[in-house]
Parts: sequence; C-alpha cells; structure tokens
Amino acid sequence: QVQLVESGGGLVQAGGSLRLSCAASGSIFSINTMGWYRQAPGKQRDLVAGISSGGSTNYAGSVKGRFTISRDNAKNTVYLQMNSLKPGDTAVYYCNALPPGLPWGQGTQVTVSS
Repeated sequence: QVQLVESGGGLVQAGGSLRLSCAASGSIFSINTMGWYRQAPGKQRDLVAGISSGGSTNYAGSVKGRFTISRDNAKNTVYLQMNSLKPGDTAVYYCNALPPGLPWGQGTQVTVSS
C-alpha cells in the first residue's frame, strides 16, 4: 500500500513562503486526485487544495491565489507552494488522496508568526 511522507514545513514570518513536498512510497499515477489537507490545534482536518491526474486544481477559498498545488507522477511526489503566508495558515499539513483513502502520514508542521 502507498505510504506518504510529508516534508518542508517550518517556522516562517507572515508574508513568507514555504514549499511542502509529499513523497509516496508507491506509484500515485493511478490515483486520480491528490490533495493537501491541514489541521490546526483543536480543529478538524480540512482540505486545502486538490489536483487531478490531468492537472486540474481546486483550492479552499482561504488559500486561493496564495497556494499552488502540483504533482510529479514520475517522482511520485505532490507539492504545495505556499506564498503570502498568514498566521491563520499555522497547522500540520498532510497529503492524501481526495477523498482520503490512504494511511495518513505524520504530516509537516507549518508555523507562521505575526
């Protein structure tokens, strides 16, 4: 079964940028849609962005225009470029299929200071 490993998080000031990566242990070529999710302390895990196998993307309203999702099927990797970060973006970020159907990885912590 495909396993997911997220990386690239960290501490950044508001207005800064980060690029998250999600490496899959197996092929994601057959997974039609992949997504990035995030979970802030005390809140539910929410979808941030999704990308189909054909490259179509969709974003949560709160990140549209600031975040960009992409995928490299040959490298079995999904990316999330995050620009103009805000303190409200602070959360643990996860990737998974959309809808989620793979074991969750450990996530990567993103902390945005004001």
